[in-house]
Amino acid sequence: LDDDGALTDLGRQMAELPLDPQLAKLLLASPEYKCSNEALSVVACMSVPQIFQRPRQRQREADDAKSQFAHRDGDHPTLLNAYHAYKHHHSDPAWCSENFLSSRSLASADSVRQQLQRIMERLNIPLISTPFDDPDYYVNLRKCILAGNFLQVAHLERGGSYLTVKDNQVVALHPSTVLDSKPPWVCYEEFVLTSRNFVRTCTAVECRWLCEIAPHYYDLQNFPKGEAKVALERCYRQIMAERAGE
Repeated sequence: LDDDGALTDLGRQMAELPLDPQLAKLLLASPEYKCSNEALSVVACMSVPQIFQRPRQRQREADDAKSQFAHRDGDHPTLLNAYHAYKHHHSDPAWCSENFLSSRSLASADSVRQQLQRIMERLNIPLISTPFDDPDYYVNLRKCILAGNFLQVAHLERGGSYLTVKDNQVVALHPSTVLDSKPPWVCYEEFVLTSRNFVRTCTAVECRWLCEIAPHYYDLQNFPKGEAKVALERCYRQIMAERAGE
């Protein structure tokens, strides 16, 4: 919305996509990060029931199967890897069953992806990819994820817990995450309240990206005091020093 409450051009395009606002923004930002095709696949997988299966009696086998798709930087790239493998194996239900993937959810994701691709083509949004062998292939996807989800970021505090940005909720990474370390900053899709506060579907992001992708939101004048603000201040100083030296 603009200052008068009217839809902007971006808002009108977002309204064309049958998605939550952050996922619509992610898709529309994807050409800027050269990952439209990958963003389509990730958003499609997030728009259907969980693609990874973990039967109670076979949890260890299921975790081992999931690990073959796991990407060290988080759950969004892992979804992409699993979808690529599904397509590589010609959408075979037997292969899905062997690898603890839901063939029904992946078939639904395929259908959603085709629908979203048709809408993007109608809106003349370029469908482009970074070459897979480019070192920035996954980096670009992670930046794009952040462009859509910059409101949903958590910072690792010195005590070992995460604190959500601005609303300061203490959270932990959901046990289902593939992240086996605790990156300083994560972008997440979902806040899950059980016996503890968890954030689910998490991907590591960089402090610098927050400053560059969403400076309007990570504006230090309106940012609550805390360790996250200190880290952001340090990052902004570094960016300004680099620009002064150019």
